[in-house]
Amino acid sequence: MPEKIAVFPGSFDPITLGHYDIITRALILFDRLIIAIGRNSEKDYMFPLKERQKWVESSFSEHPKIKIISYQGLTVRFCQKIGARFILRGLRNPADFEFEKAIVHTNRTLTNDEIETVFLLTSSENSFISSSIVRDVIRNGGEYNRLVPSSVNLKD
Repeated sequence: MPEKIAVFPGSFDPITLGHYDIITRALILFDRLIIAIGRNSEKDYMFPLKERQKWVESSFSEHPKIKIISYQGLTVRFCQKIGARFILRGLRNPADFEFEKAIVHTNRTLTNDEIETVFLLTSSENSFISSSIVRDVIRNGGEYNRLVPSSVNLKD
């Protein structure tokens, strides 16, 4: 049986406890999990790629099934390049589902159904957390520590 490799794509600007929840729960489903940090030259990130990558690597340094890679371009092309047959996505609410549904249908068209998307619902205690909310809390000097893994430390 071929190895079950999943890609969990995102900007992780910054990684949140919602991301962490989805990733750790997905470990039992896949042989390997690639956390794919997207680079989009048209997007303004709050944190540089190296810092985002460091936070993700620190959060999962104890998990041998996880690899962190940055990529650019279409996620399905990245999956094809590395031999991943699954894309992992987290859902917080119905709006997330509607947005993700359109992407799934597009990806199926582009890959002739060779890549499957797997959705996990974020746990209820983390369902309100998004990177954009965390960035807003940080910008306004709020306590962000309860929303992100301990690896996200802006005091360094």
